[in-house]
Amino acid sequence: MSGAVSQRDVARGAGLAALARLGALIEVVAQPAYTWLFGIATYGIYTVLWAVVNIVENIIDLSMTQALQRIVPTEREEDAHAAVRFALLVSVLPAALLALAATIFADPIAALFSAAPRDREHLPTAIAIFAWALPLWTFVEVATSAARARRAFGPEIRLRIFWEQVARLIFAVGFFAAGLQSLGLLLAHLASLFLTAILAARLLGRYYDPRLLLAAPASPRLRRELLKTGFALLPSAISRRLFNDLPAVLLNLSFPGARGATAAGLFGIARKVSTVPLIVRQAFQYVLAPLSAAQAAHDRAGVAAIYGFAMRLSIAFVVPLSALLMLTASDILSAFAPEAAAALPLLVILVLGRAAEAVVGPATPVVEMTGHRILPLVNSAIGLGAWALLGLWLVPAHGATGMAWAVSAGTVLIAWAATLQLRIADGLVAFDRPAIVTLATALAASAALWAIGLVLAPAPVRAVGLLLLFFPALWLTLRLGLPAGDRQALGKTARRLRLISVPA
Repeated sequence: MSGAVSQRDVARGAGLAALARLGALIEVVAQPAYTWLFGIATYGIYTVLWAVVNIVENIIDLSMTQALQRIVPTEREEDAHAAVRFALLVSVLPAALLALAATIFADPIAALFSAAPRDREHLPTAIAIFAWALPLWTFVEVATSAARARRAFGPEIRLRIFWEQVARLIFAVGFFAAGLQSLGLLLAHLASLFLTAILAARLLGRYYDPRLLLAAPASPRLRRELLKTGFALLPSAISRRLFNDLPAVLLNLSFPGARGATAAGLFGIARKVSTVPLIVRQAFQYVLAPLSAAQAAHDRAGVAAIYGFAMRLSIAFVVPLSALLMLTASDILSAFAPEAAAALPLLVILVLGRAAEAVVGPATPVVEMTGHRILPLVNSAIGLGAWALLGLWLVPAHGATGMAWAVSAGTVLIAWAATLQLRIADGLVAFDRPAIVTLATALAASAALWAIGLVLAPAPVRAVGLLLLFFPALWLTLRLGLPAGDRQALGKTARRLRLISVPA
């Protein structure tokens, strides 16, 4: 059984996980290149197909990624290996069968989607090939979650940053140079996933005994526990994925031809950029899942300390970062192909929603790992219900902008419902006095950025100036907004950045 978890464990793990999630930031940087190389319409159909893969993966893996976080830290060594083996078998094999079915029935599947005429003739071939991203991505997700269950957060850096993102960009440029316009982006994605899967297999070999992984049988008790936990967490996992990916698919299906593909592409661009604040939230989500499970097994009362610490850090990073993105949204979109300017209102709304979601900290993974299994289902129902009702009300009149408001409202309600449940079940107060001080400091720093942005001109000077000023604003938020104990828990990083007093 794992020992108590300290704030230093959370800070170290979150820092490494944030570096791993910087792959998402590199992806944001790569998106403008994809739109210039392949066009918004081709980028849009790529966005839709990858969204479908992500949605199906979240269903087919039966939430084994989250179940491993909850179960591996509490099991003896042989059962931990058996749990990983069982999770891989019940997720990857069905994913491969679904990929085979999609390849066989590529023509009727292609008829469901809207695409530009240039892409339409290649769409069945694209689906037949890209379907195999499903088993590859399922394996990567389960394998890396198994490593995180061992508190191994750092090794994902190489997978998420270089092989998954940088290699994808290199492949995309190469395929475009070879003249593969419609298929080039999909082939680049598939090639990068293949390399990532190879490295994920090597990662498993570092933290688990390969012989045990191949042979360790899962007992009926362990299989039952994994499936019960996975099915309980599945609705919340699916709802998160639906909020991220289903809007682009629905927009694609709502309009014919290039209009549908372009609408999906615009929403995809706004969603990608709006995920930058999510890097912080996901860092704590990845870390708090296994650490809160380990802490709850050791001493449930200790969850309060690590939750409060993670929440204050999340506020300190996310609020100024979200302000920067909203203030420079038009400048960011100018890096994309010209048609992307239409995504401006979507980007601002989605960033605002991400900020409101992240400001309550990692409440959702804490509930998933330590709460009653029915709670994630309740939260998912609340969020999806709000999204559906607001979507029916807003989308007919406001189109994609209405969809952005509906999606943001649903995701925020899920996070805040988890916060309320932690308050009722464990007495964990989200906004205690230290958290309020952190939030007030972060809002003051954001207001200062906004005020400075009003006087800076022209636009390029304003964007560069705000980017440069963001770092001292963030430093002041951390220095003045965090309690001394939080800053000390950041260890060497706090000393290097002078967040704590350094003895002479």
